[in-house]
Amino acid sequence: MIWPFGSKKKVPETDFVKKYLDENSIKIPGIRQLGLLEFVVFDTETTGLNPKEDYILSFGAVKIQERKILIKSAIEWYPDSPKAGHQTAAIHGLLSKEETLGIRQFVEQVLMYFGSSILVGHHVGFDLQMLHKASKAYGLPRLVNPTLDTMNLAIRLDYGPSPDRQLVPMKEYGLDSLCVRFGIATEDRHTASGDAFLTAQLLLKLLKLAEQKGIRSFADLVR
Repeated sequence: MIWPFGSKKKVPETDFVKKYLDENSIKIPGIRQLGLLEFVVFDTETTGLNPKEDYILSFGAVKIQERKILIKSAIEWYPDSPKAGHQTAAIHGLLSKEETLGIRQFVEQVLMYFGSSILVGHHVGFDLQMLHKASKAYGLPRLVNPTLDTMNLAIRLDYGPSPDRQLVPMKEYGLDSLCVRFGIATEDRHTASGDAFLTAQLLLKLLKLAEQKGIRSFADLVR
């Protein structure tokens, strides 16, 4: 297990990173309708909440195509970690897993799974930081897929594209609160795969509401 950080030298791209970048070289047309977009909804559980000091313990994801959650596509992987999850174990219950992936294998599988899909998460910025930390050792300092945060989308649909966050009751836009609001049963909460599935259900609800508000294409969605 290797987490080779600290060097400022440019790391050469591995073959699987080159393949991933190749796949993402063709951009999604702005006019593509929401129902034709492909999403990967994902979540991570980590050893803590500091991207500089903590590591991914589990990664869960599921794909959405043609407005349908592809249940058979759901995965949960456990990368090697040099640090135990004692700080967050009370939340996700993970201290150790026997079947773990080496970091290189984990990053390769994640990039292959992502492909050129739109990446979706709830408060997704933290999860992206954790993946960037893992992938930069293989020549990929940053994921290049389009990304969408369901928390930000929910706020946008309620308050418009440029809301004053000081006026937004942020507690109402946590994953639990939004699931209650949209009638989504919160089973298997605080596992990577469970939270990814809840977020996928929430995304479909938000996309339906978005269309009602005139957001009908990829360009509308990500502007």
